Parts: sequence; C-alpha cells; structure tokens
Amino acid sequence: MSGERRPEPASRGERMADWADGRLGIYALGRQYLRKVFPDHWSFLLGEICLYSFVVLILTGVYLTLFFHPSMNEVTYHGSYVPLNGVRMSEAYASTLHISFDVRGGLLVRQLHHWAALVFVAAMVTHMMRHFFTGSFRKPREVNWVFGWTLLLLGLFEGLFGYSLPDDLLSGTGLRFVNGAVLSVPIVGTYLSMFLLGGEFPGHDIVARFYSLHILLIPGIMTALVVVHILLVVYHKHTQFAGPGRTERNVVGAPFMPVYLAKAGGFFFLVFGFLTLIAGVATINPIWQYGPFRADQVSTGAQPDWYLGFAEGLVRIMPGWEITLWGHTLVLGVLIPIVVFPLLLVFIGVYPFVEAWLTGDGKEHHILDRPRNRPVRTAIGASWISAYLILLAGGGNDIVATRLHLSINAVTWTIRIAVFVVPAVVLVVTRRICLGLQLRDRELVAHGRETGIIKRLPHGEYVEMHKPLTQAELHTLTAHERPGELVERER
Repeated sequence: MSGERRPEPASRGERMADWADGRLGIYALGRQYLRKVFPDHWSFLLGEICLYSFVVLILTGVYLTLFFHPSMNEVTYHGSYVPLNGVRMSEAYASTLHISFDVRGGLLVRQLHHWAALVFVAAMVTHMMRHFFTGSFRKPREVNWVFGWTLLLLGLFEGLFGYSLPDDLLSGTGLRFVNGAVLSVPIVGTYLSMFLLGGEFPGHDIVARFYSLHILLIPGIMTALVVVHILLVVYHKHTQFAGPGRTERNVVGAPFMPVYLAKAGGFFFLVFGFLTLIAGVATINPIWQYGPFRADQVSTGAQPDWYLGFAEGLVRIMPGWEITLWGHTLVLGVLIPIVVFPLLLVFIGVYPFVEAWLTGDGKEHHILDRPRNRPVRTAIGASWISAYLILLAGGGNDIVATRLHLSINAVTWTIRIAVFVVPAVVLVVTRRICLGLQLRDRELVAHGRETGIIKRLPHGEYVEMHKPLTQAELHTLTAHERPGELVERER
C-alpha cells in the first residue's frame, strides 16, 4: 500500500472548470461546437468583415456617446476651431466640434466610426450578393437570408440616423430630403412630419429622437439579429463549394478550435487596423467646413452616403408630376420614388421564396452553385446591381454634369432612359455569357484542355493534343443539378 501514488489535488483552474461545467454544461457544448468544421474559401471572409466592422462600430459608438450632446438648443461656440468662434449653433453641432478638436483621439474615433459604417454596409451588400449568386439562400437557410436582409435594411436607416446627428449643413440638407419624402405621403404626410420633427421643419426634437434610435433601438435589434444569424449558421452547418469529398451531408474544412479561431482573430485585427489606417489618412464628413445647419441654406453638391444614393437618384430622375384627387394633391415626383425604393429591396428579400416556388425545389442544399450554372438567377442579380448603380449615378447627376461639363438635363434624361434599358440589356447579356461558359465547361469535360501541341496522324491529318482534366476538376465541373423550371426557360 505504501508504494501506491496518491492522486494530485486538482488545481484552482480545474476546480473552477468543473464548477462551471456542473452548472452550465460547458464541456458538452465545447465538445460539440469547438470542433465544428468550417470550409475554407476567400468569399466566406465577406461575412467576417461585416461582423468585425459591426464590432468596431459598437466600440467607437460607445466612446462617442460619452461626449456627444443630442440637443438642438442653441449655444454660442467658443472652442478650438477659430473660424466658427462666436457663431450660433446647436449643442449637437458644438459637441461634435468639441469631439473633433478638443477630445484626445476624438477626430480619429469619429472618422473610424464613419468609415466602419461605410464598410459595414458595403460588406453586407457584397456578402448578400455572394449568397445570392451561389444560391446559399435555399432550403433550409431562407429564414437566415431574411435575417441578413433585415440587417441590411436596418443598416441603411442606422446610417441615415447616424450622419444626421451632428446637425451640420450637409446632414440638414439630407433631413430636408427626408422631410419632403414624409410630406409626400397622402393625407397623413403633414401629421407624420410634425410628429417626426416635433414641429415645423427643422423642429426641435429630431436630433434627440434620431439619437435614441441610433444608439439604442436599432443597434439592439441588429445585435440580436447578428447573434441569431450566427447561431443559425452553426445550426444549419456551413455551405461549401463543390469539390472532391464534399457532399450534401458533410463539411470539409478546418475545425473551429484552434485553426479557424486563430485565423478569425487575426483577420479581426487586420480589419480593425485597416479601418483605423483609413480613418487616420482619409478625411470624411468634415462638418467644420459645412458649418451649422440653417433652414434658409442648402449645402452645394450635397450627396448622401453611397448606400442611400440610389434613393436620392430615384427622386432626382423622376419628373415633377402632381395630380389632385378628392381635394388632395399627390406629389408623384416624390411619392413614386419612396414606393419604388422599398420595392427594390423587398424584391431581393423575397427572391428565395419566389425561386423555390417557380422551380418547385424543396430539397435541402448545402453545396453552393457556380453562378454560370444558374444563368437566370445570375442574370437577375446582375440586372438588379446595374439598376442600383444607375440610380446611384442619378443621385449625383449634378456632380456628373459639372465634372464632365455636360448639361444636367442631358444627364438626367440619359439616366431616365438607362434605368429601363440597361437592366434589360444586362439581363440578356449575362444570361448568354453564363450559357456560353456552360458550353465551355462541357468542352473541357469532354475533350480536356488545349495544349497547343499539334500532332500529325499516320494518314496525314493534323490534330491538336488535349490534356484530360483531373478527377477533382471533373468533379467540380459536373457536380451540380439544374432545376426543371429554369432548364425549360433556358431552352
């Protein structure tokens, strides 16, 4: 008995781990999820850019709230920016100047917050387009697609509320645009405007109300949606591109712990560092150059952030039509654009359900499509992007006209025509390109790659030698299905 070794007492860390596991089941969860496999493809980083830029937005937003005063009460400015000393302005504008010139690191954080917002929305749009073109929205991920689409929609309005807070002349011009859109709503437009602004434009409550929405309500909803979005990705397992060993019932890749976690952590700091670098060298939203908002002034060359430019483009290219019905004047020049604006976004949101209904596809899908193998869907997506870009150019028709020394009427009419013609042309051309690429893939599968080597046969005929594809390449090119509905249309 004296020769037996007594077990060593558990360390403090082990005791704490046992205590937590007994109450939270951490060991079982860790064993189930920490070894979860994630496929490796560069396009999957787009979703991570969304997540990491959102984290940067939260961190910088918390810092800015410590110094910002969301009030439209007028004060006389006496601060470090000498050109505006003695000027009457709102507390919101004065506190933004204070953040920019008197708070240590304030200007850097302000610009980092704004750049992160631009990258966040850009990454969401690109991320959704990757999912759209590869068909990852199909069963069982339709609900998660709707969550992602909702995040994009909330991000658009969150950006609008955010850059309206400083109460500078540029953001005030944007609020005038928003107020005009609200006033165009039949019958109740004036009531909605008075409720939103707290009085006649510009009102006294708009900054405080936007501030509450910007830092509390919308970020809270978005954070909850992000968490649910990620949990559904884990629950449904990650999609992957076709390749050797990859089926609808497995995932080929690296485990979450430690490989994916280490890569994701490093990529987070890369995104954070890149955003900080941009914020340090590229000025954005220099409100001191615009001056405080005054209702009798409009900023020259005013442009919204890029993600809302298409909404302004809808209004700018719309003719100034008005009709009177039952004693009410309908301003169609604004009313029609504010109806079309959500319809463009809703079309993308409901597309997974429309495609499933048209194709009768009710199967689960975990292997991604190559865009060329879905020519109709790819053509629709490219057409939608072309319409968005044209409307974005329409939102800056005055800038395009002045920079290119063109007539603004000519630019406006060109965009009016292009918004109907170009998407239709893009739809047809993209579909034909996809079908051509499919034919090229068939040639590769059937005959292999051209080598450039000419061989003379015994009977005198000259032929080009082809190199057969590898089994992995053959699998990648042939591992796809074609829905019956779309096949019939492609014929």
